[in-house]
Amino acid sequence: MKTILITGANAGIGLKTAEQLVSEGHHLILACRNLVKAQQAKQQLQQLGKGQVDLIELDLNSLEKVQQSANGILSKYPHIDVLINNAGLISDQLDSTEDGFEKHFGVNYLGHYLWTLKLLPLLKKSTQGRIIHLSSIAHWVGSIQPEKFLAKNNPHYRTFSSYGSSKLQNLLFSNQLAKQLKGTSVTSNALHPGVVDSELYRQLPKFQYKLVSLALIPPSKPADLIKKMALDASWAKKNGKYASVQTPAISSAKSRNARLAQELYDRSYELVKQYL
Repeated sequence: MKTILITGANAGIGLKTAEQLVSEGHHLILACRNLVKAQQAKQQLQQLGKGQVDLIELDLNSLEKVQQSANGILSKYPHIDVLINNAGLISDQLDSTEDGFEKHFGVNYLGHYLWTLKLLPLLKKSTQGRIIHLSSIAHWVGSIQPEKFLAKNNPHYRTFSSYGSSKLQNLLFSNQLAKQLKGTSVTSNALHPGVVDSELYRQLPKFQYKLVSLALIPPSKPADLIKKMALDASWAKKNGKYASVQTPAISSAKSRNARLAQELYDRSYELVKQYL
């Protein structure tokens, strides 16, 4: 039995992944912003009658709240075997986190960056810890522009490029973390889950959603891949890899740029170090 922590596990890919894992008897920790929906998800999962399901509130919109939630995990659990960084959003308008960061950067990336670094000690206590980051093929349109990390510095906001940048940040972080974890018992890998029919895309304006929906796949497909990355022996030694559900697993040159990954990691550390 593995102890598996999933962010944003109350719907979509996260919930479907949780269903597959709990049905095999694993111990799940659901880290969710909306505890009402999380409680509903827990009840749904417990009806499968196998693995244990715990809940913890996690609001990636606030670095202080991420710190508090991570501290709660650190004090309660002796180890974590798998960390699945699944939570994310798409915002069709410029918005900021409680700390003033542009929402995609703050929630999709920086919150998970802090969350992961805080929980690394528990993953290192596992006989084989695995970290799985949800990136996206959208990372190809992303860029690293530190001046745009703050919401107030985004006068020409574009939804898709901003979202794509956060997915590039996820992938660069996964690669940099894999480099740092080389030789340890923990691995870090990322994936493109495909264009999945989930709440993420339902947030789009109706016309955009109608177009996107033509290519949507059920969340069970990425859940199958995530489960494999989390548990399968074939992923035991894989580190710093990028997998994909719908398309060839080809990452952009930017995502493979070691210097860019190190610079992003260092800048991010400066932004969150007071919470570590």
